[in-house]
Amino acid sequence: MPTWRLRDFHDDDLDQAIQIWDQNRQADDAGAVFPVSEVMAAARNCGPAVVAVAGNDMVGMAVAQVQGERAWITLVALSAAWRDRGIGSALIGELERRLRAQDVRRIGALLTPGATGTTALENSGYRARTGLVLYEKVEHLGAGEAGLLAELGGRLQPSGLWRALAGMEREKDAIERRIVLPLAEPALADRYGVAPPKAVILFGPPGTGKTSFAKAVASRLEWPFVELFPSRLAAGAEGLAASLRDTFAELAELETVVLFIDEVEEIAGARSGLAVDPGHGVTNELLKLIPGFRDHDERLLICATNSVRSLDQAFLRPGRFDYVIPVGPPDPAAREAIWRRYLGPAADRVELHRLVAASEMFTPADIEFAARKGAQAAFEREITDRRGTPAGTEDYLAAVADTRPTLTAQALTEFEEDIERHVRM
Repeated sequence: MPTWRLRDFHDDDLDQAIQIWDQNRQADDAGAVFPVSEVMAAARNCGPAVVAVAGNDMVGMAVAQVQGERAWITLVALSAAWRDRGIGSALIGELERRLRAQDVRRIGALLTPGATGTTALENSGYRARTGLVLYEKVEHLGAGEAGLLAELGGRLQPSGLWRALAGMEREKDAIERRIVLPLAEPALADRYGVAPPKAVILFGPPGTGKTSFAKAVASRLEWPFVELFPSRLAAGAEGLAASLRDTFAELAELETVVLFIDEVEEIAGARSGLAVDPGHGVTNELLKLIPGFRDHDERLLICATNSVRSLDQAFLRPGRFDYVIPVGPPDPAAREAIWRRYLGPAADRVELHRLVAASEMFTPADIEFAARKGAQAAFEREITDRRGTPAGTEDYLAAVADTRPTLTAQALTEFEEDIERHVRM
């Protein structure tokens, strides 16, 4: 095995540095304290940053950030084949030499337990401090952006919405692989030549969770979520096309955003070709605005429709939307997961398989309504007789029988046809 040496980090090292970061991130179950974007930005701005190389290959890297007389070591990463050779200790020693030259007197490191670099730090004389708790709050918006977001009616979505999506695993997996991961890991996507999506369409019958998926994507990315309502735009004094143009101009001032347009067929329906077609100008305007929206990183347009076949063909053309993804009705496994979500502890005392079978044509929204209706019936019974009888299988079956399902045989047939004609993913 060739010998290794230390040198300064160069911008040309970025790809190899990300590869080593990936190796260490996968090995460390708890993840990293400092995100890769912050570490690499520090490395490229005289962090200081030191790398270990063997021939032309990078085998280790260490980065620090200086804050007055204190510095934080934000990364100690080693190639898997080069561990236990003293490289980590050597990297830390070289960082210390450079930090002392900057009058740094206190050097700290924040690592998750057992993370790569822990042994090297201990061998270099660092000692873990117990009894400390790391508190962190991430402010994703500046004051100006927060004000603009409020004007647009947008907000940051609560954390955990992605995990809370029960069932619908097929759709969830497709959306995660095609949309979320390339946007959440842009440096890794770039290294593999994957272009993060800028605009996508979700289509499927009403109530299948398209809006929930859009909000969950924003939650997962920790990006602001803005929903554009065609009906509100139409109420503007300048007309729908002008309101649409003004809204996109305001959105351009946000550094990151998930823009969601539900029932997009209202403003992008198939044009008749007639000069008097009132929707012609609106569709044209939206078609012109999408390319400009796509020019910016860290912005995502999600359009949802119940009827993808009614959209203008120019709107569906490749180049405007990266993916056209179906969000269909829940299968039995998904219905069981959705019932469990909305029943809570009651799921363990009911015959869940009977509820799943009875709700074959139900969307997630229908199941939520039936679960609440069954619980309400049991609550009202308790008010009357005070017997302490909780909601049971029959209460929920009665609620299912009393709930008109959103799905119809015709809607499912059209959905399957649309999958054959329009899916792009």
